[in-house]
Amino acid sequence: MNTVLKDKRLNWQDYLSFPCDERWEIIDGSPFAMAPAPSVPHQRLIRDLTCKLSDFLGKSGKCELFVSPCDVKLSETDIVQPDLFVVCDKNKIKATHIDGAPDLVVEVISPNSISFDRFKKMLLYAKFGVREYWIVTPEPALIEVFSLDGETFRVHGVFDHNSVLTSARFKALKLKLNFFAKAELHS
Repeated sequence: MNTVLKDKRLNWQDYLSFPCDERWEIIDGSPFAMAPAPSVPHQRLIRDLTCKLSDFLGKSGKCELFVSPCDVKLSETDIVQPDLFVVCDKNKIKATHIDGAPDLVVEVISPNSISFDRFKKMLLYAKFGVREYWIVTPEPALIEVFSLDGETFRVHGVFDHNSVLTSARFKALKLKLNFFAKAELHS
C-alpha cells in the first residue's frame, strides 16, 4: 500500500485499489495488514469447523457459510475478512463481497492477533450488530461464544475439546468438539 493511503482515512474505494497479493482489513478508516498465511494448526481448525458448520447449516438451507478470504463490508470505512462467518440474509450477499454484518463470526486466534481479535474486532462486530462471535484459541483448545446483548457481547459459553458447543443464535446447533484435541495434537 502506498504511503499516501496510509496517511488518510481509508474507505471501500481505497480498499478496492489495494494490491491483490496483499491482505488488509480497514477498521474505522485505518488499515491493518493481515498475516500472509496462517499456521497449519490454524488452518486445520478452520477446516474442521467449516465441515461441522456446513453439515449443520446444510440441513436448513436458510444461512450460508463463508471462509476467508472473503470481504465483509460493515461500512464504508470498516472492511474485514473473518476466518469463518455465516450470513442468513441473502440480500447481504453480493458478487464481490458481503454487504453488512454476518449473523455469526468465527475468528481463530493467532499469536499476533490475540488483542486485535479479542478487543478491536469484538467492539467492531458488536457495533455493527454481529449477533454471535466465536473466539477460537488453538492451544489450549478453547472456543468462547459471545452473544450480542444490546450494543455489547456477553459470554454465552466457554467450551473445550471435551464439550458440546451450543449457540445462542442457532439453538439447534450442538457441536461436539472432540475433533478439537486432534487438531491440536498435529501441531
